[in-house]
Amino acid sequence: MRASERAYAALLDEIQRGILPPGTVLGEVEQSQRLGVSRTPMREAMRRLTADGLIAQQSPRVTVVTDFDADDIRKLFVTRRALEETAARIAATQPDRDVFGVLARSFEQTVADDEGAIDAYYALIAEFDAAVDVAVDNAYLTQGLRAIRTHLTRARRLARDNSARLQMSVAEHNLIARAIADGDAELAAHATHVHLHNALTSILESIREGSQ
Repeated sequence: MRASERAYAALLDEIQRGILPPGTVLGEVEQSQRLGVSRTPMREAMRRLTADGLIAQQSPRVTVVTDFDADDIRKLFVTRRALEETAARIAATQPDRDVFGVLARSFEQTVADDEGAIDAYYALIAEFDAAVDVAVDNAYLTQGLRAIRTHLTRARRLARDNSARLQMSVAEHNLIARAIADGDAELAAHATHVHLHNALTSILESIREGSQ
């Protein structure tokens, strides 16, 4: 892995997991030394994070991790609904949908009741997302979806400790995957809409509770 890729991956992971929370100052020299890369690959990594919208220049010499509040999350979900509902509908119209039947069975067997199981569940979601991308076969749509997922990880972290919501999410993903496997485009889109509505509601409630 190139040094710039390594630096980008490390910073992305730390931002998404909240190790580098909003407002954290990212000095090019300091981060280069901390991650063991030279300044040129660090500069490239920070350019990518800026393009992702995860960091921004606060002043000519100060770069910070961008804010991510309730308003940002609402805007994220507006776009997410448009893209994911469309993607689910398209995926359900494709002739080769066997992978979604396999994924549906995996969701049926998932119980997100501890840290390891939760990590496995998110890995299964990543498999589902990848299968949707392949089924959609539209670079413009999948590029938009990948950008959304980059920020979605930050939002998911806020609801991770809600075990009841996680189990609902498992069931919702199972229904979406099953609808796609069965070729039911309208159900796939509607189930995606319901899942996103519930996810947004849960995240916003977590934020409200945290601010009290």
